[in-house]
Amino acid sequence: QVQLVESGGGLVQAGGSLRLSCTASGRTFSSYTIGWFRQAPGKENWFVAAISWLGSSTDYADSVKGRFIISRDNAKNTVYLQMNSLKPEDTALYYCAARPGRGTYKNRSGYDYWGQGTQVTVSS
Repeated sequence: QVQLVESGGGLVQAGGSLRLSCTASGRTFSSYTIGWFRQAPGKENWFVAAISWLGSSTDYADSVKGRFIISRDNAKNTVYLQMNSLKPEDTALYYCAARPGRGTYKNRSGYDYWGQGTQVTVSS
């Protein structure tokens, strides 16, 4: 069982930066792939980024490549999403999710555990 709590969201102007954190409970955190997903009002939940269990592999949605960086600190049971050069279209509720496995996975259906989300709003 893994419980996830996101933090770090807020209101920022276009071009600004935010760093989201996803902190997990559970001793087996390091064995899980962690993904970030986002959902804008009236839209589906979309993949943003994922990091493998040891942090050796990462994957990003095309829309955030070169702007967002995902990383993890297993000693702190935390995964980070550094978001730079933010755009108004990045506005969404951001969720982190966990699934067992050693790769990076874009399909949200494979993720077993989800946090409650943190709101990111980017003003133009």
